[in-house]
Amino acid sequence: MKSQHLKHIAELNIAVLLVSTSGILGRFISMPPPVTIWLRCLFATIILGSYIWYKKINLKIEGKKDWVTIVISGLLFGAHWITYFYALQLSNVAIGMLSLFTYPVITALLEPLFFKTKLNKKHVFLGFVVLIGIYFLSPQFNIENNHTKGVLFGLISAVFYAIRNILMKKKVANYHGSMLMFYQMIIITLVLWPALFIFETSPTTSDWQALIVLALVTTAIGHTLFVMSFKNFSISTASIMSSIQPVYGILFGVLLLSEIPTGNTIIGGFLILTTVVIESINSNKK
Repeated sequence: MKSQHLKHIAELNIAVLLVSTSGILGRFISMPPPVTIWLRCLFATIILGSYIWYKKINLKIEGKKDWVTIVISGLLFGAHWITYFYALQLSNVAIGMLSLFTYPVITALLEPLFFKTKLNKKHVFLGFVVLIGIYFLSPQFNIENNHTKGVLFGLISAVFYAIRNILMKKKVANYHGSMLMFYQMIIITLVLWPALFIFETSPTTSDWQALIVLALVTTAIGHTLFVMSFKNFSISTASIMSSIQPVYGILFGVLLLSEIPTGNTIIGGFLILTTVVIESINSNKK
């Protein structure tokens, strides 16, 4: 049992590492977020569709309620990505990712409402430790500057992401994670195609390269693994353990954008890492 649990922990952390590449890629791509997300989902649909065809994964959805849930979760997922990319473009990798990572707290507070379970005080406590970490990592904000706007977009994105993950938890036990992601990518692609006619864009060669990595590594592999982890962990547990994402994102920012963290960033990152270790240990006792 322990070896199996360690395997699940490892799989979740690999998913988190891959998903964390979205921060640096979101900053790197110069196109408007709605167009970027449309292309991301189009490429991811092709990649996931090819994988599903190769593995012969069943695409049948049982019942109208499941379809409604998948469509709503797809719309929430798309809204999460667009607001998150705006947060990244208005601020930087650290602020964009860290403001998004209020979602473990939001998840811990909302999950009992959806699953009719008692509020887990431990998850709320760990979520607030993450918030303290984010406080140390965040600069002083002015309501009129772009960094503040970036934080607000990140917080809105966090709400969308938390609700989407909770909805997926209800379905991942019955459907393959790749299939759920495939349908969500189709939904977002269909909804966002008018963005091509609204926004002017001239993607560069670097944009195309980053989009392919975003579609394959971050979306098709990373997010699918993350959704599949819901089978082995509660949403609150998976969310809090994934709070290491901003630390990965900041490291990518250091290596690729020369964004050197301050002393406060190191303190905040330590607090976030601490919650991940604590939750990993506690989840092993369940």
